[in-house]
Formats: sequence, structure tokens, C-alpha cells
Amino acid sequence: MRKTVVTLLSVLLVASMLLSACGGGGGKTFKIGLVTDVGRVNDRSFNQSAWEGAQQAAKELNAEAKYIETTDAKDYENNIKQFVDEGYDVIITVGFALGDATIKMAKANPKVKFIGVDQFQAETLPNLTGLVFHEDQSGYLAGVLAAYLTKSGTIAGVFGTDLVPPVVAFKEGYEAGAKSVRPDIKIISTYHPGEISQAFVDPEWGAATAKQAIDQGADVIFGAGGMTGNGALEEAATHSGVYCIGVDTDQWETVPGAHPCLVSSAMKLITPGVVELVKLAKEGKFPGGNYYGGAGLAPFHDFDSQIPANVKDALKKIDEGLKNGSIKTGYGQ
Repeated sequence: MRKTVVTLLSVLLVASMLLSACGGGGGKTFKIGLVTDVGRVNDRSFNQSAWEGAQQAAKELNAEAKYIETTDAKDYENNIKQFVDEGYDVIITVGFALGDATIKMAKANPKVKFIGVDQFQAETLPNLTGLVFHEDQSGYLAGVLAAYLTKSGTIAGVFGTDLVPPVVAFKEGYEAGAKSVRPDIKIISTYHPGEISQAFVDPEWGAATAKQAIDQGADVIFGAGGMTGNGALEEAATHSGVYCIGVDTDQWETVPGAHPCLVSSAMKLITPGVVELVKLAKEGKFPGGNYYGGAGLAPFHDFDSQIPANVKDALKKIDEGLKNGSIKTGYGQ
């Protein structure tokens, strides 16, 4: 009898060790991989928001998350393949530039779920979802805010490359929103002249371009271009009487150097969008095609008391109109 009990305990101990090795639930660890564009995961904007989504999803799902930072655009496909070869369940690729490589790898690996941030899908693949946003709408709200704030009648936008459709959407929405309030407003909009690999990692150019616009009378600067846009915000912060508006995420939390001027940010809610899609993948409910994340303005933070109640009311009504379709930005329409 004693020998039987000892044997049974040994079997239970081995079983417990095997379950522990498998994560305690009888299955392998769910793995989430993220590949950046040529920016970094700590860019305080686009890539960082996506990585924070991957980390949050991993925490909530008791999963594993890792990233690969791309330093050369030629490595997009190879970087994705590293995660495929390592058996990752979900691979997030960040940015329009990774679109072609993501589609190719999704077609070649139908069992892996792919999330393409800012990658609109013209063709629906069941294992690839483009996390996309109405950037024109949040840009429109930023333009309305800028038009109410300006005292000089001149505002500016410092943008990444026009090779990326979401950047164009931000710009077109910004200009349309401003003109809806002040049809005669002067808008100085400038795209980065370089390739995609340069356009979002050039804060020096962003700062110089913002300064040039301020010298021409602009007193509101919208910075929409990753680290390049951050440079514009931080430059604006050094000028008295100038407001600035961030992009993608609530940049009050990520660019403290812009606090002296940062009245709000034109957000696209990348982090919660990534979390939602990773969870759907884990639950076997992955949608495929395109999935629209939220968009809108960030809080005013320290500038809240400087924004008149009538402006806040106007922004709220316009936001509602954009969402229900009664107000159009004109972009892509």
C-alpha cells in the first residue's frame, strides 16, 4: 500500500512539472511579435503606441511579447520571418511601409495572424487585419482647434512624407477643419522632402521647419511625423505665445519638452486597437480585412482653463458630426 502511494505521488509530481513547463494550462505560451518601421519603439509616438499595445495584450493574456526594430527597409521581410520561424502566434507590423512585406508573409503563413498598423487592405485575407484610422477626422478637429486658438491668423503643419496616406489624411483634415472655422486663415503646410526611411526620424528638420513657420507668423504648430514631428513640437515650446498640437497618441504623456505649448494631440488610438485585435486572435475571432480604431482629440491638460466653453462645445458637436457622417472632411470623398 505504501509503495502504491509513493508511486502515485511520483506520477502526480511529474504531471505537475509538465503542466508548469507548458504554462500551467496544458498549451504553449501565446507569442506576440512586433516589427517596427525604421523608427524605434521608444519614438514617443507611433511605434511606441503599438508596442505598448503588444505589451498590454501580453500582460492581460499571460502571453509573451518581443519586438524587432528595423534599421534598414530592406530587412522588413526578414524581420517578420524571424518571428514566423520562432512560432509566434501574432505578428504586428507597424507602418504603411511594411504593407507589401506583411501581405507576402501572411499569404505564405496562413496559420499566423498578422496585424498591419496603418496598412489598409484592398484584398481581404483571413489571417491579416489592417488596423486603420480616420486620421482626417482627428486632423480636422486639430484644425478647428488651431483656428480658434490663432491670434495671428496663420497656422502651420510639419508633416512626415506624403508617400504615406495617413500623413496626407492628417494634413488634409487639418486644413479643412481650420478653414471651416476661418475660411481666410493662412496655413503653412510642409512635408518632409526625404524618403520614408528618413521622413519620420528627422527631429532637426522638424525643428527648423517649425521655426521657419513661426518666423512667418504662425502661432499654432501641428507636428505630425513621428520623431520629426516631435522636433517641431519641442521647437514651438521655445517660443512665447505659440501653441502646438501633437499626433497619434496623447503626446502630453510622451513629449514633456513640449508641455509649454502642447494644447492637445490629434490621436488615433493605436494601443487599444492593437490590444483588441490580439485578443480577437487569441479567441479565434480574428476579423481579417480592415479594422477601424478610434480617433479624436486628446485632453487639454494644463491648457484646459484656456479653452473657452464655446470652443469645447463646438469641438464636441463637430466630433459627433464626423462620427455620424453629417460632417465631411473632404478627404477621399
